[in-house]
Amino acid sequence: MDRSRRPGRTSVCPAPKEGSPTPPPASRLTLKPRQNRRRTTARGPLWTRVPKPGAIADACGRALRRGLPAIAAGAVALALGGTAWAGYHFVTTSPRFAITAIDVHGNRHLTADRIRAALPVHEGDNVFAADVEAALHALRADPWIEHAEAHRVLPDTLVIEVREHEAVALVDFGGLYLVDAAGHPFKRAELADGEGAGMPIVTGIDRGAYVASPDDAAALVQAALAALATWRADASRPAIGEVHVDAFHGLALHTFDPEIAIELGALDADLPARMRTFDAAWAELGDDERAHARAIHVDSRPDHVTVAFKDQ
Repeated sequence: MDRSRRPGRTSVCPAPKEGSPTPPPASRLTLKPRQNRRRTTARGPLWTRVPKPGAIADACGRALRRGLPAIAAGAVALALGGTAWAGYHFVTTSPRFAITAIDVHGNRHLTADRIRAALPVHEGDNVFAADVEAALHALRADPWIEHAEAHRVLPDTLVIEVREHEAVALVDFGGLYLVDAAGHPFKRAELADGEGAGMPIVTGIDRGAYVASPDDAAALVQAALAALATWRADASRPAIGEVHVDAFHGLALHTFDPEIAIELGALDADLPARMRTFDAAWAELGDDERAHARAIHVDSRPDHVTVAFKDQ
């Protein structure tokens, strides 16, 4: 825009100095039209832009050559998968692999039929389809079974290996329980079924003490059973039916018939010596005195024995 053309205004330009550049003939701002930068191309007919059949065939050939390894690998995988499925279907449905025997090994207290009845697998089931883990879970649910394993023997046998708890005594924890050699209870005794018959009974351990500290209670049971084993090492000593142990009075053994409480005191290193003191006193008692004895105390001094008799 040329400001010199505004109405009411006069522009006076000073004369150019000598030697200065000559000004342009016009001082008006000239706007030139912008050229369109888009390049126009001439387009021919549509059929001229379609690739030639030879180019198409060449491109397809190159794509096929690049994809051929993947196609071959897919075909191999499909063939292997089909073969595997066919093999699995055959072995899991063929009568050749139907279970004809369930062999049980290692059982002592439990009968083989009782173990088989507890299994979710039966004769006639497919040996490959049998759920071995479910079978082991069912076996371990039985309190008599300490450990169990199972494996297949092809073509038609399932083998069960068990290790049972070995009961050595009964413990009174508010009820009679079978315990193993480590002093741990593993099952409530079914006395009507003969469980625990002829075994000694350990008493004096409170159920609450066992719940609060099972390991300490088991150690006390184990110590009581060890003392009983020491007692039984001499066959001349009377048979014991009950082992009473507590923190205050120590160890007391109770005979069967006649029922006599033999107070032996603490479970310590002097216990065998006190047992020998009992042997000497027992040998001095006559048959009538033994029949009327109520308690024999060897717990105060290892060389001192006190015999309490029943009132006649």
